[in-house]
Amino acid sequence: RIAREGLRSRMLLQVHDELVFDVQQAEADRVQALVREAMEGAMELDVPLVVDMDMGKNWLEAH
Repeated sequence: RIAREGLRSRMLLQVHDELVFDVQQAEADRVQALVREAMEGAMELDVPLVVDMDMGKNWLEAH
């Protein structure tokens, strides 16, 4: 959906249970909402699937 909405942000890689994105600052709120919606709604489970997100200018700041 990020590309379909014409956003410039892109997913860079997946490491185990982590996704890493390069996000344009002006798109941060929208991309966060899209990613959360996609991940938490990926499948229906008997328990809630809760996604944690952090942002930073680099990997260290995001952790």
